[in-house]
Amino acid sequence: MKPVLLAAVTALLSSPIMAETPLSYPLTVTVPQTDTIFGETIADPYRWLEDDVRTNPKVRDWVTAENNVTDAYLATLPRRDGFKMRMKALYNYERMGTPRKAGARYFFSHNTGLQNQSTLWVRDGPSGNRRQLLDPNLWAKDGATALAEWAPSADGRYLAYGIQDGGTDWRTLKVVDATTGKELPDHIEWVKFSGIAWKPDGSGFFYSRFAKPEGAKFQSLNLDQQVWFHTVGTAQDTDSMVYATPDRPKLGHSAQVTDDGKWLVITSAQGTDPKVEVTIAALDAGPIKTHPLVAGLANSWQLAGTVGSKFWFVTDKGAPKGRLTVVDVAAKTLKFRQVVAETGDTLVGASLIGQRLVVAYLGDAKSEAELFELDGRSLGAVRLPDIGTASGFGGKTGDSESFYTFTGFATPATVYRFDSATGRSEVFFQPKLAFDPNAFETTQVFYPSKDGTKVPMFIVRKKDLPAGPQPTLLYGYGGFNISLTPGYSATRLAWLEAGGVYAIANLRGGGEYGKAWHEAGKRAQKQNVFDDFIAAGEYLVAQGVTSKARLAIQGGSNGGLLVGAVVNQRPDLFAAALPAVGVMDMLRFNRFTAGRYWTDDYGDPDIKADFQILRAYSPLHNIRSGTQYPAILVTTADTDDRVVPGHSFKYTATLQAARLGDKPHLIRIETRAGHGSGKPTDKIIEEAADQWAFIARWTGMTTGGN
Repeated sequence: MKPVLLAAVTALLSSPIMAETPLSYPLTVTVPQTDTIFGETIADPYRWLEDDVRTNPKVRDWVTAENNVTDAYLATLPRRDGFKMRMKALYNYERMGTPRKAGARYFFSHNTGLQNQSTLWVRDGPSGNRRQLLDPNLWAKDGATALAEWAPSADGRYLAYGIQDGGTDWRTLKVVDATTGKELPDHIEWVKFSGIAWKPDGSGFFYSRFAKPEGAKFQSLNLDQQVWFHTVGTAQDTDSMVYATPDRPKLGHSAQVTDDGKWLVITSAQGTDPKVEVTIAALDAGPIKTHPLVAGLANSWQLAGTVGSKFWFVTDKGAPKGRLTVVDVAAKTLKFRQVVAETGDTLVGASLIGQRLVVAYLGDAKSEAELFELDGRSLGAVRLPDIGTASGFGGKTGDSESFYTFTGFATPATVYRFDSATGRSEVFFQPKLAFDPNAFETTQVFYPSKDGTKVPMFIVRKKDLPAGPQPTLLYGYGGFNISLTPGYSATRLAWLEAGGVYAIANLRGGGEYGKAWHEAGKRAQKQNVFDDFIAAGEYLVAQGVTSKARLAIQGGSNGGLLVGAVVNQRPDLFAAALPAVGVMDMLRFNRFTAGRYWTDDYGDPDIKADFQILRAYSPLHNIRSGTQYPAILVTTADTDDRVVPGHSFKYTATLQAARLGDKPHLIRIETRAGHGSGKPTDKIIEEAADQWAFIARWTGMTTGGN
């Protein structure tokens, strides 16, 4: 091919505004439906799409028709197969989860590389022979049944575990003998949002459950959660209820048993806010009698550990960025005494290991840790390997051994063994990689939002990436006190290797800077989150990292809401958008499954003042017909019972019916998958390859090479 012709073809292939024939979308039937809410008439012509796809054949037919159009379009994208092949190679490395010690045994998850689900292994002693205990890959032909929560008994004899089928939040609990590998007859249903807390003698465990739903189990509201106790080897109908609040049906309850096995601790919350109540009970020979330790949903209280009747808690009471306190629950007058004071960094957790406390911080969205004596005397920083995210540090009183994992944007999780007696870490497991982490660089910047607030953002790219605007993917979340910290993703690395830039903005609404940062992005302040994200995009363009024609955005769940809202507010700023499992109908979100929990962050659409705020930014209700919109690929799944897929269905139908220009506005609906957890490896790769190929097309990423 002649050089001039080659240059012309390359320019054509990489142009983000390459002309193409507008798509013909399936015709979505409209049904007259209006609601008058606080004097405003709200049309909802696609409400029929809220029905369960598994039970309503009309919704099922709509899903099939939409997927057919989307699949046909995605099949035309030149980078799709290349992304898929590279992601398979990047996923194909041995991985190990953080070990949990029980008695003399160590339990840990493991994946050989491309297994759809990680398996569970047990090892007798830190260097003993390991053996496989559970293999979820045998549970379903499509690989969509996953191992969820699991916990060994204190002596390591039994392991209780949850089964997650098709991505649903519902769990089935079972028990296996860790010595023989024999599955016991225990079978517990209607478990959701639950931990597993063993009694110290291994006779049984505490768990949280709901009553069997009267309606559709994937759409019914979750109310009246209760704590129950199950005795190993018995039927569920013989389980005993331990704690419930029938007069306050919106409270959810989570149970844990202290490391010494002496106390049951129940934490209760009404929604997603960290504001909780704490109830305790002595686990002695008598019947379980609970009594309140902290009443009122005013502050966060996170148990760090106990010694006898002394309880250490991380709390934000009197400390928006967190502090560590201790209380003697046997004292006649309860008094919480400060052990570690609030600092400039956000205290995100603490764990009592041996006779010392490891306190975890976020310093500008990066992990830091410090070792303390029980009286609060500092023993210095725990040296972490690099800039990244450390997680784990589980431990017990009297045992100084602990484990944690550490990961960065280009560094897969390495497992470290930590000794609180010496403060030293050593590598316990390190994966072998099919790429060079040193080929990538991460920088952190602080950019001004609309109101002048400085917002941190990580920017990741190949070190040898040419100067000038490059295809860039900007990711955000901004809600529910959740912090976005550095972490490895094989799918993300494929984007970086192909020459893309990845940016992650730490928006208000998250927990990066404590309580004040969270509250600055919730309810009436939610617009701050959108302003922060828009400002991140403007910063990347102004700094020459990318251009409007090369900028794509992504977010999932609350982040899907974020993407939907900012596309409506600034459609000119973005070339492409990937809203995943998003909360798109802000006027009806509280009517399904876990939606009622989210009123903590969003407000209640049944309250006039909240309705007016929600109405102003609801992605579904603010689509601007007659405006040029970016290319949009919505993703959801048929078994998502966290954010029901009706949100994405109605949003997509509205996009396709509006006059938004010639760029595609498509939806990709996965089957036998949910909100994200438990998704098999092959489905993760397929979806990400489709997403990256889509945004590569619309950000002008070239089709050949890296």
